[in-house]
Amino acid sequence: MKVSRPFRPKQKKVPPLDVDVVPSAPVVTCKLHKLLAQKGLGSRREMESLIIAGKVTVNGKVAGVGERVGPGDVVRIGKRVIRFRTEESFPRVILYHKPEGEIVSRSDPEGRPSVFGKLPHLKSSKWIAIGRLDFNTSGLLVFTTDGELANRLMHPRFEVEREYAVRVLGQLTKEQMVALTSGVELNDGLAKFSYLSDQGGEGSNHWYRVILREGKNREVRRMFEAVGLMVSRLMRVRFGPINLPPWIKRGKWMELDDKQINRLLDLVKQ
Repeated sequence: MKVSRPFRPKQKKVPPLDVDVVPSAPVVTCKLHKLLAQKGLGSRREMESLIIAGKVTVNGKVAGVGERVGPGDVVRIGKRVIRFRTEESFPRVILYHKPEGEIVSRSDPEGRPSVFGKLPHLKSSKWIAIGRLDFNTSGLLVFTTDGELANRLMHPRFEVEREYAVRVLGQLTKEQMVALTSGVELNDGLAKFSYLSDQGGEGSNHWYRVILREGKNREVRRMFEAVGLMVSRLMRVRFGPINLPPWIKRGKWMELDDKQINRLLDLVKQ
């Protein structure tokens, strides 16, 4: 996986940072609300609220806010046991190359294939999709077991960039490009690209590279439709600091190792 800064011409690579996140103490412990968030049960704030409500126990006793747990502790939410291992100091993160024709949902009344059916099985946590792609859009999907990481990358206030390769029928005029970078009015508010670049094309098909700092439903398609052009193919190539690795084929995934996750967590904090 190549983790880099946002796409810009001639941009220098960011050197990896050597950060030791593993406690040096002989017994590894973790704050309870952080552990629960890493298990994909919600954000840290949501987990704190769950603890305050008295719904979490540690070794048979009602847990307190800020409590730390280790590998020997038994954590329960109701009747559900949440298991903790020392190797879970890092969340798990998967990069998936979504093909067209899959939904980002665990169930579908129409019986369409789900991206979750392609991911490895988890025993005591669940995969959280960081952002969505619609049925006819391909490209990078990021999954994690850490609710806090997912929230940090998805919440609108952080304005995490999403980068797309867009193929349209026709070609944008200068006026249309100005409109798309200045703001076009959609039925759910004003939308604009923070970056728009002409990538060329052949015949009636033309490619563009665009960057957004939000994730409204079908936003890229609707923006081009607002200026009179139809998107014929849409592919997400980057989400925040994560680029889609070119060696991941459609319908395949790769899991990040601890070093890569450490680098990702460091970039997210910036």
